[in-house]
Amino acid sequence: MNDVHFPLADVQSILDTRCIAIDRVGVRAIRHPVKITDKNGDIQHTVALFNMHVNLPHDVKGAHMSRFVEILNHHEREISVESFESVLRTMIRKLETESGGIEMTFPYFINKTAPVSRVKSLLDYEVTFIGEINQGSYQFTMKVVVPVTSLCPCSKQISAYGAHNQRSHMSISIRTNSLVWIEDLVRMAEDQASCDLYGLLKRSDEKYVTEKAYDNPKFVEDVVRDVAAMLNGDTRIDAYIVESENFESIHNHSAYALIERTKTKIS
Repeated sequence: MNDVHFPLADVQSILDTRCIAIDRVGVRAIRHPVKITDKNGDIQHTVALFNMHVNLPHDVKGAHMSRFVEILNHHEREISVESFESVLRTMIRKLETESGGIEMTFPYFINKTAPVSRVKSLLDYEVTFIGEINQGSYQFTMKVVVPVTSLCPCSKQISAYGAHNQRSHMSISIRTNSLVWIEDLVRMAEDQASCDLYGLLKRSDEKYVTEKAYDNPKFVEDVVRDVAAMLNGDTRIDAYIVESENFESIHNHSAYALIERTKTKIS
């Protein structure tokens, strides 16, 4: 008996009669290997966590979920700030829709040199690319989370010796009109901290970073204002959010501050 092949039903594409459009439908928490181009033109191999979505018209029953995964598997080339738009437009085309977005979060490594011994070590940063297309218009946001050291000015002022410090996470999210590298944002954050972090330090380096933080005390409010001042002066950046969370060493809570600005509304 010969096998007879019948076309399989495309249930997702059938007409939906409820007349309710869906703003976002897609897949979340897909882990996929990617290659990221860094500022020096080198390639980093890393693993990213993807969230992908499109809009769904009121008369379509469902999205073709498998196509999201196909898009990731077909983009084995380097992903960068510059190439991210093409990946997103491919998704929009394949899902046959007008609007959608991709959020990609990944660890990014920078080789840092210790301040005194000059030993080199890698330090990881959490980076997120967020691309959105709405009716053909593309918008890109990049976010970098930078771990740093902060030292309390009040503690230094009132103490006979010493001052408490803490690990802090500084987050910078930007919308741009031209290319800004991940390394540029990391440097902005680290330059405004009491001191930056290193993967490896010798004793001479530990002395240096301890004294540098002590000589450069900053409240969480100081940090976000200092970073915001730099972002205000950077013509590549149209809008930003800068946050800092200090994981306090003498309290069971964090200190937190945020500044959000669009350049036309700076005050």
